[in-house]
Amino acid sequence: MSGIDFKTYVREVPDFPTPGVGFKDIAPLLQDSVALRAAVDELADWTAARTPDLVLGAEARGYWLGSAIACKVGCGFVPARRPGKLPPETVTARYMLEYGENALEIAKDAIAHGARVVIHDDVLATGGTVEAIAGLVTQLGGEVVGINFVIDLTFLGGRDRLAAYDVYSLMEY
Repeated sequence: MSGIDFKTYVREVPDFPTPGVGFKDIAPLLQDSVALRAAVDELADWTAARTPDLVLGAEARGYWLGSAIACKVGCGFVPARRPGKLPPETVTARYMLEYGENALEIAKDAIAHGARVVIHDDVLATGGTVEAIAGLVTQLGGEVVGINFVIDLTFLGGRDRLAAYDVYSLMEY
């Protein structure tokens, strides 16, 4: 543990992306080298204990720390992208957001059968995004060995939706 109060590096943006939503902006955390390193270190330590072969990051904010976590742990990184962004053959997951619908794709050959995968995203809200991604990992023959987030919005119940998985977050709201 770094002893850093990560919440002091989160800015709330009211009514974004839609009225009534209080967006938790981690840009201040990313802009501070000490806080950024501490966040990556804590997430990487948690991830390393699960001995993954891959870290899978959800577009786009899951890339910011997901690839750094993978690098620090010494494993590969797989991007889950918006439809039409990956050139090879893909598999697609559609899911509901708290304010709409979306989809993500993974290259069909990105996860080897039996690969141990930790999924990373910036915020756990309702859990729909990561639940859909976990389904893709399983569909491709991988094993989800953990899921981590920078922020868990506990009032939205996403952790309950992901109860079958080992879940960790740096901070909770």
